[in-house]
Amino acid sequence: MLQCMENGEFYLIDLGSRNGSFVNGRRVSVPVTLQNGDALTFGQTELRFSCPIEEPKPLEVSGVTLDSQDHTATAMLHVRRLISVMVVDIRDFTVMTRQIDEKVLSETIGTWFRRAGEIIADHGSWVDKYIGDAIMAVWIHGAQRIEPPEMIQILEAVSALAHMTGQLHEQFPLPFPLRIGAGLNTGYAMVGNTGSGAHPDYTALGDTVNAAFRFESSTKQLGVDIALGETTYASLRELSANDRFFKRQTLSMKGYEQPIVTHAGTFRDLDEFLKSSAQA
Repeated sequence: MLQCMENGEFYLIDLGSRNGSFVNGRRVSVPVTLQNGDALTFGQTELRFSCPIEEPKPLEVSGVTLDSQDHTATAMLHVRRLISVMVVDIRDFTVMTRQIDEKVLSETIGTWFRRAGEIIADHGSWVDKYIGDAIMAVWIHGAQRIEPPEMIQILEAVSALAHMTGQLHEQFPLPFPLRIGAGLNTGYAMVGNTGSGAHPDYTALGDTVNAAFRFESSTKQLGVDIALGETTYASLRELSANDRFFKRQTLSMKGYEQPIVTHAGTFRDLDEFLKSSAQA
């Protein structure tokens, strides 16, 4: 899969192909950024990636000259929306890369990316970004309120991702079962539609997105599997969320002057909450 990001960069992602994908003779095991002139190989097919960089031309708007790159960014990211952002990262990925064959690694991670995309699509969203051994997904909410079923759908996606990841060692000869960590945050962000009318492709920028990445990173520090932002957790109180499932923690996070509150737990806690909410 080739994915164009909002900054104009292209990523090549191998989704578990048997023969592999190669960039300049090196097999792709995680998403890689393509450069103009890169040699791509898929099986017996060889291609050349061409994406020449052009100098931006000034734009004239009502007699005012604007930089075209700034104008494009403004056009793409111009609507403030209430969203939930999920960031999921594979645990101990670097350790695993040292212990298994490159072909097995590529097929394993490619299969994980493909199945993760299917799970997220089944739960009402899409993979917005592939980042090394991590993915980011975005859910768009209504203007003022998050309906409880929306948040349940997101948590069900996280649970399904955790179970899928934990079963990959049954298909591939891995040195240990894979695990993931997840960060989930809800708030306002600037979003824009960069896709077609039939397949809208939203991307989001802002502190809500940044905090989701910080929450995911904090799960390692806290020794848990999933960390929720306060707004996310508040939307779950209507479904009887409490410290039995997600314990309140205070974090000192990079880039934030004041401590940040999160509500964190294990995937077992998450599954118990989902079971409890279904019976309520």
